[in-house]
Amino acid sequence: MTEIKKGKVTIVGAGSVGATLAYNLSITGGASEIALIDHNKEKAEAEIMDILHGTSLGGSRKVYSAEYDACANAEIVVITAGAKQKAGESRVELLSRNIKIVTEILDSIKSTSFKGILLVITNPVDVLTYAAWKESGYEKSRVIGSGTVLDSSRLKDFLSKTCGISPISIHGYVLGEHGDTSFPAWSLITIGGIRLLDYCPLCGKSCNIRGIIDSASDYVHKAAYKIINAKGSTYYAIAQAVSVIIHSIIKDEKRILPVTTVHENFMGLKKTAFS
Repeated sequence: MTEIKKGKVTIVGAGSVGATLAYNLSITGGASEIALIDHNKEKAEAEIMDILHGTSLGGSRKVYSAEYDACANAEIVVITAGAKQKAGESRVELLSRNIKIVTEILDSIKSTSFKGILLVITNPVDVLTYAAWKESGYEKSRVIGSGTVLDSSRLKDFLSKTCGISPISIHGYVLGEHGDTSFPAWSLITIGGIRLLDYCPLCGKSCNIRGIIDSASDYVHKAAYKIINAKGSTYYAIAQAVSVIIHSIIKDEKRILPVTTVHENFMGLKKTAFS
């Protein structure tokens, strides 16, 4: 059996998200080795060349384009490949196009006897994480999705700008399904250790807490569409969010993150995946 190489990350998909993730990991030093796979090998090689031209000034140099055999000893394999979300298109509408792509990728990954953790980013991430678990036959603990880590970061961004507080001092989660149906868990959100619902009356700004709650939820749900309409796709923030997940796994940080996990029976919800 192939031994897992600690810290090795293999990324499937050299599009905007996959390439940005590879770059992010290379400059933060969280991965010991980064392999980038794409059906367009020339594109993958060009992305790697561009990354290496930057890391010669500082960063990880063990970054390369590869074939699927690079999955065999990876600690984490990340699936980023898929059709881009079009302007006005919901993540769920992407399903029919992307489930075929993810299924084909999984066939190639399984052929390598991969034993690590599978991390799905491709949208709709929750549905595809469940599909990846079913198709792969892996244990539930080995298949996760990027979930609502990005949604939670967007919420912190909104509250930071609204309250005038560093996002580092804001703690809380957006839960559920990534995207339009996600929801902030307001009772769990704190600023400087004080529950948000208690903090607002004390801060002196005299804000309408109900208005903040409504505006924050709206911001989290619509942020991606605004970005897609203006520049075609989102990739910086999701790459950073996934880097955080990867670092947490590799370094065993014991960090709590709202990733997509498979639930066969959770509070009456059966055969589903969400954060």
